[in-house]
Amino acid sequence: MPRINLLPWRDELRKQRQRNFTIAAAAAVVVGIAVVLVSRMALGNMIEHQNDRNELLKTEIAGLDKQITEILGLENQKERLLARMEIIERLQQSRPEIVHLFDEIARTLPDGVYLDSVLQTGRKLEIGGAAESSTRVSTYMRNIDASEWLTDPGLIRVETVAGEQGRNAEFTVTAKQVGEGTGEEEEAE
Repeated sequence: MPRINLLPWRDELRKQRQRNFTIAAAAAVVVGIAVVLVSRMALGNMIEHQNDRNELLKTEIAGLDKQITEILGLENQKERLLARMEIIERLQQSRPEIVHLFDEIARTLPDGVYLDSVLQTGRKLEIGGAAESSTRVSTYMRNIDASEWLTDPGLIRVETVAGEQGRNAEFTVTAKQVGEGTGEEEEAE
């Protein structure tokens, strides 16, 4: 005789499928939540790590900016020291020139000419004095022009005045000093 199953097997199968679906859905939700949490934690760690790297870079950049400022200060100080050294070197080179200058002023001075003042500005000289006549002033200017250490004489003024010993010509003459270190850079000055 055939066996007939009168139990509601379809209902049980349906309930079994419903339970399996619920378990699978719950597992999918749990796995999804776990994936979201893990990914959030991973992204949070990555962001935190990047922020740490950014802070490190900021501190390093600040340190490098400070070093750059120090380097620029040192370069400025170096330039000032080099300028001072150059000035000292030029002064050392021009030291004997003053001796030559006074010697040349004395050598170019003709008889009958007396000097009252010598004013030097850079390489330019302004010489003031008195002479017995204006021809002696012109002789003095020719002597300056022929000089080895003085050049480019120029007459600013000649004035004849009556003095205790007769008539004198008071004069002011300009000249330029020629030295061992004269060159294009001194002409530019």
